Amino acid sequence: MTTRSPKTPAPRLWAGLAALGVTVACAGAALSWSGEGGDRPRVNDTRAGVSYAVPEGWHHDPAADRQLLGAFSSRISRASDTTPAEDATVLTGAAGRPVPSTELRRAAEGAARSNAAFFFPDAAPTLTESRRTELGGRPAHTVALDVPHDGGTARVELTVVAGDHPAFLLALASDAADPRVLADVHAVEASVALGSRAS
Repeated sequence: MTTRSPKTPAPRLWAGLAALGVTVACAGAALSWSGEGGDRPRVNDTRAGVSYAVPEGWHHDPAADRQLLGAFSSRISRASDTTPAEDATVLTGAAGRPVPSTELRRAAEGAARSNAAFFFPDAAPTLTESRRTELGGRPAHTVALDVPHDGGTARVELTVVAGDHPAFLLALASDAADPRVLADVHAVEASVALGSRAS
């Protein structure tokens, strides 16, 4: 099965343009490293109005961010110990219209299913989690889907934050049962700070 990437095909990475169920802003992203919030470096995604920490073992390439397809404005990825191929990625972006708190669950579940259909067009996803949460102190909703892939199970996890300038985090992992990857994804979510978008 061929997977999709914003740059070149990679056997275990999915980081292309997905149907998010909302209109996506097309402005450029301004990104930088910062040591704020502990000893981990941070990605400051001013297009999405999101800042988040980079877990140990993950990497961020600011030059590659400029090549991401329109829905996404920043990306970090992780390679496993046994292969140089990336086995997980987290992407962020800005949704183009407000998402009221009352519509969070519907918007998040629809966007998660749309992303699963884009990245895994021949697989039927299973909803494993749909919960209210917070992202950067604002109401948010997280949806997790497990998807059959290459004889195993991949994970699609999407969080949408409410507000006049909503943002999203999309995590894609080749192994839904790998607790290290899921812990890293949740650490990224917990580290999120929200701020003003770049004009």
